[in-house]
Amino acid sequence: MFKKKRTPGKKNKQNSFAKLSIFQQNKYKFKKTCPLSIKGAPVIDYKNIKLLKRYVSENGKILPSRITNVSQKKQRELSLSIKRARNLALI
Repeated sequence: MFKKKRTPGKKNKQNSFAKLSIFQQNKYKFKKTCPLSIKGAPVIDYKNIKLLKRYVSENGKILPSRITNVSQKKQRELSLSIKRARNLALI
């Protein structure tokens, strides 16, 4: 018969839990740094086969930058040096 009045200061517990979701995006996105742009990083060269093999898949394809976290500039240098090493049969 009589309805219970809500106080404006209190929140309903169900509502606060309903707002939380597994599918929500993270508020904090951590910037991934390029492993070839940091201080003391190895120089990209077609003769440095150890370095180039890290960025080539088992099938011999160049790995994309979204997987390796390499910057665009370094990715271009890397792909060029990998192609040169292939031409000279170093890889």
